Amino acid sequence: MDGPKKKSKKPSVTNSSRPLDDVVFFIDRSLGRNAVAEVIRQAGEIVEVHDDHLPQNAKDEEWLHFVGTRNWVALTQDDRIRFHYHERVALMQANVRTFVLTAKGLRGEENGAIIAKALPAIRRMLSKHPGPFIARITRGADVVLMLLPGHKKPRYKKKT
Repeated sequence: MDGPKKKSKKPSVTNSSRPLDDVVFFIDRSLGRNAVAEVIRQAGEIVEVHDDHLPQNAKDEEWLHFVGTRNWVALTQDDRIRFHYHERVALMQANVRTFVLTAKGLRGEENGAIIAKALPAIRRMLSKHPGPFIARITRGADVVLMLLPGHKKPRYKKKT
């Protein structure tokens, strides 16, 4: 005889493969205009490009404020942004979540492929950290949260 049918469990939001459906990725001019944006769009993401909204010569403080007021996520290749005082202050004040691609010397399509491969890790970090923050995306598509200068490393008590 057949027993009672098992009901399927509704998947929880935390187990969803896309917990943040409304994320908009902003491509900084350091990553170019078309190639990276196109690869990320093909991965199913919403993408806005720097030059579609701001002048080419806009200062970092300007685009960081622009991104922060819209609650977008910044993608850049400017790995020195965390060391420049005015940019760091703008990032913090605008509550920008920033991912820096640290791979150098690659073509736009290659940069886009690395970012596309890192998207699951990027989304996990976005779900865990509200911002502001800077994280790096390595050549191997690993995503690592970086400390901002002036921030102290969290201290963990040693278990006795």
